[in-house]
Amino acid sequence: MSDDTKVTIYYGPLSWFEEQLGDDEHEYLLDIVNEHDEAMRQFVHVVPGQESDIEPEPAQRPERVVAESSDYASMQEHAIMNFVGLIRSINPKHLLLHNPPAHIHSQLEREFGTGVERYSYPAVTRDTLIKFRDGFAKHLVGQERVKDSLLAALYPLTTPQRTKPIVLMFYGPSGVGKTETAQFVNGLLGGTLLRKQFSMFHSDKFASYLFGGAHSESSFAHDLLDRESGVILIDEFDKANTVFHSAFYQLFDGGEFEDKNYTVRVGPSLIICTSNYNSENEIRDALGDALYSRFDAVVPFAPLSRAEILKVIERIVDERFSHLASDELERLNIDDVKLRLQPLVNQPGNVRKIGKLINEAISLMLVRSILDESAMPDF
Repeated sequence: MSDDTKVTIYYGPLSWFEEQLGDDEHEYLLDIVNEHDEAMRQFVHVVPGQESDIEPEPAQRPERVVAESSDYASMQEHAIMNFVGLIRSINPKHLLLHNPPAHIHSQLEREFGTGVERYSYPAVTRDTLIKFRDGFAKHLVGQERVKDSLLAALYPLTTPQRTKPIVLMFYGPSGVGKTETAQFVNGLLGGTLLRKQFSMFHSDKFASYLFGGAHSESSFAHDLLDRESGVILIDEFDKANTVFHSAFYQLFDGGEFEDKNYTVRVGPSLIICTSNYNSENEIRDALGDALYSRFDAVVPFAPLSRAEILKVIERIVDERFSHLASDELERLNIDDVKLRLQPLVNQPGNVRKIGKLINEAISLMLVRSILDESAMPDF
């Protein structure tokens, strides 16, 4: 490779990387590799004593060669392990890599030196705290203690000297607003929320996801690199086997996460873990002191009262009516619907379940109206 080759590595979401590329023309590394492999599979048969009229085309040195985060999974293992050799054979003037595995970064750093650009994730500011305080009641019913606890927990993220994340544990019964609160905070900051549900990962698959498997496999570290949001939501943290708890020590302590393929620095982000634990003592017993002590705050979510469930019902009905077609609105009276749905206050205060029951009830009312039936569903 020529010594004037420039290497720039970008760490951040794909949308940001594409903005950094701009409108300048570039070639994709995968396309070049595939073309090279195809050429290697072609043979030219030359008859002895006859001149060949096939002249090899002179190699053109690429101006800008680009690899996106997902491209490395399509490369063979030998290409990853000898990435420097691959780049030497291509000889680009400028190599631009998006979220490469750590092994590739270290190879290029040793051989050529690299420039590194990092995305600035949306940060919590004092204005964020004001919007959170003023908008909390519009997004969540009840949970006043949660609002105050979060305002106190989020404040350190507004200080410029903060370099590591704030880590919170939300606990309490299902469907009372834990995930919705995380989504609300992320909505104030912007970007698609990084949400991982640990109940979906089990045994060896979860181990490779957390600690890294083959470079072509998905991993938590890779997802952290690709994220757009300043909020990281780990849902159902209590469903993860205790043998995996050690994987989070460094992330919760200093904001770094490392597996066999990637190294991530999350910086002053907000990490929220949700669970269905019933008390702080239960959390401590289940997680152990080593992990429990790494949470900056443990935030309880209380069961909803009957009055709060009634308020939830009214809000959900209002929201559902806002999406009905004009002919559907003519068939239903919103006040009558709310009155008839009041028996739902006797249901457990799971907002998601109540929402499904309301959807079912409204649909049944519409069907029966169309069929000229006036009977109402029982709850």
